[in-house]
Amino acid sequence: MSGMVSSRILSSARKSVATWRGGRRSYSGYVLQRSLRGRLFSQAPPALQSKFLGGGFALQKACRHTSTTEEEDLHLQLGPEQVNEVLRASELAHKILNLNSGAPNSVLRFESNQLAANSPVEDRRGVASCLQTDGLMFGVFDGHGGPACAQAVSERLFYYVAVSLMSYQTLEQMEGAMENMKPVLPILQWLKHPGDSIYKNVTSVHLDHLRVYWQELLDLHMEMGPSIEEALVHSFQRLDSDISLEIQAPLEDEMAKNLSLQVAFSGATACMAHVNGVHLHVANAGDCRAILGVQEDNGRWSCLPLTRDHNAWNEAELSRLKREHPESEDRTIVVDDRLLGILLPCRAFGDVQLKWSPELQRSVLGRGFDTEALNIYQFTPPHYHTPPYLTAKPEVTYHKLRPQDKFLVLASDGLWDVLSNEDVVRLVVGHLADVGQQQPDLAQGRTSLGRLQSLLLQRKASGLPAADRNAATHLIRHALGSNEYGEMEPERLTAMLTLPEDLARMYRDDITVTVVYFNSDSIDAYYRGG
Repeated sequence: MSGMVSSRILSSARKSVATWRGGRRSYSGYVLQRSLRGRLFSQAPPALQSKFLGGGFALQKACRHTSTTEEEDLHLQLGPEQVNEVLRASELAHKILNLNSGAPNSVLRFESNQLAANSPVEDRRGVASCLQTDGLMFGVFDGHGGPACAQAVSERLFYYVAVSLMSYQTLEQMEGAMENMKPVLPILQWLKHPGDSIYKNVTSVHLDHLRVYWQELLDLHMEMGPSIEEALVHSFQRLDSDISLEIQAPLEDEMAKNLSLQVAFSGATACMAHVNGVHLHVANAGDCRAILGVQEDNGRWSCLPLTRDHNAWNEAELSRLKREHPESEDRTIVVDDRLLGILLPCRAFGDVQLKWSPELQRSVLGRGFDTEALNIYQFTPPHYHTPPYLTAKPEVTYHKLRPQDKFLVLASDGLWDVLSNEDVVRLVVGHLADVGQQQPDLAQGRTSLGRLQSLLLQRKASGLPAADRNAATHLIRHALGSNEYGEMEPERLTAMLTLPEDLARMYRDDITVTVVYFNSDSIDAYYRGG
């Protein structure tokens, strides 16, 4: 049965290659054709190989096999244990301790995971606590045209947000330390997976630009600082501006120059949440998404969306684009559901080819860069008259947490392409109940303890494998292995993980998921005055 499913998927995938025009990739077909010929890196770094492929040679070959012979592919089926190894290789989970103030934290814990389709993976994620404020930050970053921009944004954005939220006195203290060459106050405490890559060679350049940003904030003499909404908007836009300016300024280091070019000419969408007590802010630019799982007083579960996708299916986003450009461009701003016929998301970091004038692009690229080796495409789309067409300005949503708000899910569009908001809530609730495929319905009442015990005994008697300990893994498993009826098919999951590298991206995208669980008791205590 497993071989039949794999054969059907592989055969269908190969037939689609000749006519595929980019599917749900962020870039359109003609951009993809070039990116398939050369990647940002000739191969994934060792850390990424071990992170996503399990580290063993046999598992790597089975997961990322590049054979074009269907019979060979079918001999490389993964066993159940190998499937779990692949799915769980990038799991991250952490329990959040109480804040320095001693007050109970509104965040109880988080669980995160990531599965690659691209090689190297283009998604990134981030979790950090702000050491000079009481905030926690969670982010998902979906790259396109390579991983460089998503990597840079995942490493830098939280610093911009944290600096924006610092008091005037703290910024003064940091600046004084820099001037006197003394240690600077720590800004963030990162919670990372051991395999998460870091661009260490350009951190000094990034720190210089971050310092310029906090110097400008000091010049404003804002004792109270901006609101969180303003800080999030300014941070997104300022980082995007710095990414653009860094490649325009002369850099001596050859590696830093090449990396800055890759960051600016690739792109990344971003969705991040800032949690401080009961105050939840979500900033979104692009088509990553954030939702809340809510359990009402009667026990029923529902989904509360916190973001809107910025793409051609968002009427408000289309209206915004038309307002920002002449009426004569109304029919050419979006072509084939893509911005200028090229890009699916209408907001993103980087992608300077949709922000700069053609003259500026030629000027920068004419400085002797090996654009072919760096995988930088040079193309001016038709009807490119009034740039910029793309913005990194986020939409910010504020939500005051209530005891019934149980968890937050942040994920890249690789998850939302195959699972609806309601599916995701249902699956997380089922994961929490530990009832395997016996998922509670969103409209169903609270499952009794007796019913739960019965379901668990049925599960044990049926010999089903142990449930995932990580809700993000549970979501990725069902995103890949569920059929059109929402039923888990182990053969389908195995086939999706065994697809050769040249076909995997035709059937699935990089998927990154973070699930944040809230502490209902501490939230309830806030409302009771405790």
